[in-house]
Amino acid sequence: MKKIILTFLCFIILPFISVYGKLELLGPLSKEEILENFPDWQVEVASYVPDQEVIEKLQSIPSEIKIEIFLGTWCPDTKRNVSAYFKIMDMVDNPFIMTSYIGIPRNNDSRKPFIEGKNIMKVPTFIILINDEEKGRIIENPTKSVEEDVLDIIIK
Repeated sequence: MKKIILTFLCFIILPFISVYGKLELLGPLSKEEILENFPDWQVEVASYVPDQEVIEKLQSIPSEIKIEIFLGTWCPDTKRNVSAYFKIMDMVDNPFIMTSYIGIPRNNDSRKPFIEGKNIMKVPTFIILINDEEKGRIIENPTKSVEEDVLDIIIK
């Protein structure tokens, strides 16, 4: 009986696992769209604990900052670091910090239309722009933490 139940569960669960690992959201995305399609990212968001001092500094940024995040919904580094960013921005709630999310495909040969002119080699890549001029990047993983690296780039 256990063998029948196990076999049945494998046929039910395995297709979902294989589809999930292959799901790619491409092009302009919203935080809500990402979390709706990848509910397990919500666990990452909830468990991330940003540095409160850095959050307060980001809350007080008085000028417009644009952050473009190129991500792969299939990538574990993206899941970890973009989820951390979601939590950070929920806490910061600064209208001067505007973020756009761009999903790119796993296949390098298919990325060109999504990264044209941006020199994206790894995901996630966070591009921080002030006055539409690039001030710095976080590529794949932060040096310190996502919030500290973002702040360091903004204030340098």
